[in-house]
Amino acid sequence: MKKNEKKNLGNDIQNSVPGTRVELTRVGVTGLRRALRLERGPGRDNALFFAEMDMFARLSSERSGVHMSRFIENMEDAAFSMASESAPDIETLAERMAFAVARAQGTERAEIRIRAQFPRTRRAPVSGTEAEDLYTFVGIAVSDGHLSGRAVGVEVTGLTVCPCALEMVTEQNRAALAAAGYSREQVNEISSLVTSASHNQRGKATLLMGTRTPIRAEELAEIAEASMSSEIYGLLKRPDELHVVSRAHSRPRFAEDVVREMIKGVAANFTRLAGDTFVMARQENFESIHAHNAYAERCGLLCDMRDELEGKTKRALSRVSSLESWLDGILQ
Repeated sequence: MKKNEKKNLGNDIQNSVPGTRVELTRVGVTGLRRALRLERGPGRDNALFFAEMDMFARLSSERSGVHMSRFIENMEDAAFSMASESAPDIETLAERMAFAVARAQGTERAEIRIRAQFPRTRRAPVSGTEAEDLYTFVGIAVSDGHLSGRAVGVEVTGLTVCPCALEMVTEQNRAALAAAGYSREQVNEISSLVTSASHNQRGKATLLMGTRTPIRAEELAEIAEASMSSEIYGLLKRPDELHVVSRAHSRPRFAEDVVREMIKGVAANFTRLAGDTFVMARQENFESIHAHNAYAERCGLLCDMRDELEGKTKRALSRVSSLESWLDGILQ
């Protein structure tokens, strides 16, 4: 190797001033994959999780780039340290990595997002057949090297049934029964006994909470699943299929309904949490008869949501309107 080549190799180009001085909100690496040993909750054994991570740093207008290798080093250092101590939960791990990245990159804002898949053994609702279904834990953290904020959550899938289509089919059936000569009383009785058809779709619910009070991700998963028309299962026998379809059509819900049910479930199940707890509830339905998806979301503080549910306010307070604004507020 020539001398000038060694010299170029030693230059720290990332710390040089860029030709165009513009600050970048997020610079980093995405899609990092690793097996992590994490806690599964009090009294339960630690377990290995397959995780995918995104790691970002805010880049000032005075620096050309970040040091990509340092992101990987921070991840490996955190994983190595876990081997010699009690494994943390996913939000604690994300927070540790955010601190490390902020200091290693010399940035005022580092952000870590971890999605870890874990198996959960479940029984079919009628036959009791056991099967393992995959769930996704989510851990998000930000840090400036001194302060930090973190959130924990889940992503789960379920079944939703369209209320609008169900209503239209029900009215069509009632009209057909009346035209066939059935009395109003008979039409009402038949309609109460027979389930009408509707279109249904698989939906993905995301429920995140920002707090330092320990929260079991399984609790969030149960709230999210219960908010949809029905849970779904990896293995179903025919009696189970009948149960799921009947249950779903007895609880038709829009994406908007699912989000509201998640908010109600959080308020009912987490009375121990402080009012400044951040909550994000999101639902995306993968529509079966449309070429688009249906989407609904609510972000805010738990105290504001409690007030709404109790009828103390007619509109949502806008102190916190997104996950990003809540995380940034912690570092200010």
